[in-house]
Amino acid sequence: MADEIGLSAVVAALPLVSMFVMLAVLRIKAHWAALASLAVALVIAIGVYRMPAGQALSAGAEGASFALLSIMWTVVNAVWIYNMTVESGHFDALRRSFAGISADRRIQAIIVAFCFGALLESVAGFGTPIVISSVMLVALGFRPMKAAMVALVANTVATPFGVLGTPTLTMSRVTGLPVDEIGAVVGRQVPVVAVVVPLVLVVLIDGRRGLRETWPAAVVAGISFAAAQFVCSNYIAVGLVDTVAATVSALALVALLRVWTPGAGTRAGAAESDGSGHADEPNRARTVQAYAPYALIVAVFAAGQLGPVKALLARTTRAFDWPGLDVVTAAGLEPTAVAFTFHTLAAPGTLVLVAGLLCIPILRPPPADAFRSYVAALNRLKWPIVTVMSVLALAYVMSLSGQTMTIGQWMATAGGAFALLSPALGWLGVAATGSNTSSNALFGALQVAAAGQAGLDPRVLAAANMSGGALGTVLSPQNLALVAAVGGLAGREGALLRRLLPWSLGGLAVMSALIWLQTTGAAAWMLP
Repeated sequence: MADEIGLSAVVAALPLVSMFVMLAVLRIKAHWAALASLAVALVIAIGVYRMPAGQALSAGAEGASFALLSIMWTVVNAVWIYNMTVESGHFDALRRSFAGISADRRIQAIIVAFCFGALLESVAGFGTPIVISSVMLVALGFRPMKAAMVALVANTVATPFGVLGTPTLTMSRVTGLPVDEIGAVVGRQVPVVAVVVPLVLVVLIDGRRGLRETWPAAVVAGISFAAAQFVCSNYIAVGLVDTVAATVSALALVALLRVWTPGAGTRAGAAESDGSGHADEPNRARTVQAYAPYALIVAVFAAGQLGPVKALLARTTRAFDWPGLDVVTAAGLEPTAVAFTFHTLAAPGTLVLVAGLLCIPILRPPPADAFRSYVAALNRLKWPIVTVMSVLALAYVMSLSGQTMTIGQWMATAGGAFALLSPALGWLGVAATGSNTSSNALFGALQVAAAGQAGLDPRVLAAANMSGGALGTVLSPQNLALVAAVGGLAGREGALLRRLLPWSLGGLAVMSALIWLQTTGAAAWMLP
């Protein structure tokens, strides 16, 4: 029986394996790799899993629609705001402002990608923090490849609590476990990685020299972020974790920089500037204007969570079963993926669009220029749109045909040793879908069921799905496509994947060991 499940899992994994091989080994462009992998998933769904062709195509259409209306709608509007700030000259003021905190590029990376990126993740998510962080780093003088790597790695530890705790809420919904209990356990796993992420960032930027010369700043940023994550997730509120952690980390880093500065050799070693890093400081009004777009993004999303506003926006949301799908689980229940929610005004992309419209009277671009900036964003993202739509179509086909569940069931046959594999399941889910929330929807119930069969704490494995998933963020083809598009790296997604693979797998190995220890007497003291 185990051999049969194992063989089925190998077949079910072929779409994902083919995508990673095409990206990392054959170096095929991401949109072609995604389309080809989608075709593999459809063939397996129809030919092996006996899913009717019409339903398989309908599942793919639902995934593609979700990608376009939820994810890429957000990204297009975020890139539009960035284009307006660049063309109006305000991004130079923003860059000089960050340089005023520290002229060292490694410190700037921690501030922008780690702290500010986590703040954006707290309210936006859906790739928005990665996109905005990477373009800000490029504007600060980073080479596009390093900017993309830093933005992806920095985003990992913020994702489990992103968008006001949405992944945690989703895990609670699909497992029936209290959201506060899940969040508390995640807050005792992810901070272990959060401590080292700033150290990884300075190594990515400047190797061993970067670690040697800027480790005090990286340690302060990591420890303060991790401590705030732990305290907020366990004793305050899951939905505020990223906001609190980002703020505490940034304040701690700024306080350190008042009494400590990197060594004299760091600027030349770390800087990859475009030559404009030492321009005159902008006046205060222009600096405020430069920060306004990003402050407005945070403010608009925060306002959208206020009771009356949230209720008003919810009235514009429409939920319905996707046409052409008649799918049930082995238990006879309808999978959550069958239901499609059209958020309209409540959609993250719409809120980013509102923030962009509010930016126009502040940045003051001529209307024609604002329109051209939007067209430029669409043109720049045309191939990434194809990629992301194909990746999400693949994810939905695999999920609704049973391929994804087959992989999970095979891993669950490991019994007590499943604790070692549990984070890998979350890692796989996020790598495939680009979303911690989606991974939780796919595997949350399976994690809890496997825990029951193996006599393990279900809270630990539910949290492990999220913690392991955080480390899969950097390898998601969806995220690779987004960050490559905004950084001018289209076609180099495979190079990004190869460079980030060791960091992702290394972090996953550490997390797997931690989860296993938490299910034994060795680290049970860490649990609430």
